[in-house]
Amino acid sequence: LQVLCRYRHIWNIDLRFRPAFLGGIMQATGNKPPAMLPKRAEYMLKDVKRMAKYYQVPVQISESDFQRIFGTSTLGAMRFITAIDMTQPRYLEPLSREFWIRFWSQREDISQPENILAVAGQAGLSSELAQKLLEMISSPAVKNRLRETTEEAIKYGAFGMPAVVAHFNGEPHLFFGSDRLELLGSVIGEKWLGPVPS
Repeated sequence: LQVLCRYRHIWNIDLRFRPAFLGGIMQATGNKPPAMLPKRAEYMLKDVKRMAKYYQVPVQISESDFQRIFGTSTLGAMRFITAIDMTQPRYLEPLSREFWIRFWSQREDISQPENILAVAGQAGLSSELAQKLLEMISSPAVKNRLRETTEEAIKYGAFGMPAVVAHFNGEPHLFFGSDRLELLGSVIGEKWLGPVPS
């Protein structure tokens, strides 16, 4: 998310955020969270810290965070992001980034309505708009839209997140994981300039 935003103008890409529900993707594909395997969880703790330093993103994670991550439903937040995409798409990126910061850096529970409203305010939404969007998250229209974008991600081959679909030369190319951005650049004919390009 953060690095793609850094490269948007360097690679001249039309970056579009598409809210999808990770739980739905995992269930549909039979995938399991990698941290459910004890040795992989141990490795991930080290790897996420290395990646945070390399990509210069403020990820904070410890062994106790796995319980927080597994125990926090992101469905309400994803429906909120979907509602903003349907009504005020100009806020989609700042809202997505703010949810990311709150969850991965500040370790906040983004499932609670008051925290969703706080995220919205930080992303620049008025309290009136945020409240209206919060009321929309249980509407059939928002639920259906999130289901559709989740099914679309699965159709492209997503089995987890992050998933990036690059449409290039009339073909979709799926990339999974934050460590595939160099390959993405290669496919679209652009040069990888490191995690923080100048």
